[in-house]
Amino acid sequence: MISIIVSVYNEEQGLRAFYTETTKWLAQLSEPYGIWFVNDGSTDKSSEVLSELLEQDREHVRVITFSRNFGHEAAMTAGLDYADGDILIFMDADLQHPPALIPEIVMKMQEGYDVISMVRTRNETAGLIKNITSGAFYRLINHMSDIHLEPAASDFFAIDRKAAMVLRKNYRETVRFLRGYVQNIGFRKTTIDYEAAPRTAGESHYSLRKLWRFSMDTIICFSNLPLKLGIYAGLFSALLGVLLIIYTLFTRGGAPSGYATIIIVLCFMFAMLFVVVGVIGEYISVIFNELKDRPIYIISDIEGTAHEEET
Repeated sequence: MISIIVSVYNEEQGLRAFYTETTKWLAQLSEPYGIWFVNDGSTDKSSEVLSELLEQDREHVRVITFSRNFGHEAAMTAGLDYADGDILIFMDADLQHPPALIPEIVMKMQEGYDVISMVRTRNETAGLIKNITSGAFYRLINHMSDIHLEPAASDFFAIDRKAAMVLRKNYRETVRFLRGYVQNIGFRKTTIDYEAAPRTAGESHYSLRKLWRFSMDTIICFSNLPLKLGIYAGLFSALLGVLLIIYTLFTRGGAPSGYATIIIVLCFMFAMLFVVVGVIGEYISVIFNELKDRPIYIISDIEGTAHEEET
């Protein structure tokens, strides 16, 4: 059984094309399949389109509807929790994750792999700045963290039932980075390269602000190195102070003029102090969210499965 998990947020223009293209490739396989659309609080006509697809193909289409928008990570987590396949494939609804690769993913799974990370080799639609910042992000997190994340790995990935059970049971943080968890759980894994196809419709829902927030949450999830920033800043400041003492003692004509030096040192020290306090505040924020233990998502309706009778 193959389960395709798709996060949907204001994707009305591309949903029919995604369904048509995906089912075309799934139909070529001998495996039964289900497509799990997770409606993440869409405000356009995505709900109506999903209802049409459900009526058109009740054998294969399942729809999970959130009570409000909880975010892409929450939507993928809901699909992970409810999908009943032996192979779970996570994709976006804009066709930038090519459904044509589904047969290759299934073949790799049948060879015995438990985790498949899809590595994006090219994405012309993302723009120069986003491509540069994406590469810098992976280099940074790999440098700061004890784990290694595959550079350019995307939210397009596949796992088997065994890996899915581990993620359902043990990775339940409120602040989430599912593609990182997938690469962190071990098991037998491999990668498949792909070129991101042009977006069928709409535009990216990730603004620079959201990408920054996402990057910060990921770093905090996978690294405690920023917490050690205060130690490094203190050592650097102490070294700078020693050098300033030596300079003062051995400079001909006595001590430096003083005013500019004091202002520079004070500004530097306060800047480092506020950076350290800010980093600590970010970690406290994550701890606070985890302690509240609020649900990752809230479902208002499930259609197309036996669960719909319970909701």
